[in-house]
Amino acid sequence: QVQLVESGGGAVQAGGSLRLSCTASTYSGNTYCMAWFRQAPGKEREGVASDFSDGGSARYGGSVKGRFAISQDSAKNTIYLEINSLKPEDTAIYYCAAARVVSRGEICSLAPDTYGTWGQGTQVTVSS
Repeated sequence: QVQLVESGGGAVQAGGSLRLSCTASTYSGNTYCMAWFRQAPGKEREGVASDFSDGGSARYGGSVKGRFAISQDSAKNTIYLEINSLKPEDTAIYYCAAARVVSRGEICSLAPDTYGTWGQGTQVTVSS
């Protein structure tokens, strides 16, 4: 089973940028839906971006469109989340998640309950 490790979080000032990374132990020749979620204290987990592990169908949550970008490096089994124009309300733990694709649709879900494999999370803190 694939294992995920996130990195790249930290403390930044509003207006800054971060790039989060999520490396999968192996795709074993399979295609996965890969997604980024975030969870702020006292709030539900929110899907912010998703795409296939081989790319081509990026999808974003409404609250982050235009500021977040998901990308991948298949050779490194890694997906990235570029976060620009950071706001204090972006403060959260950011999680990477994976779900093996059985029948490829047009896009990958942003619903947390469709993903069975999760990373440990990386903290992003944005100060004003």
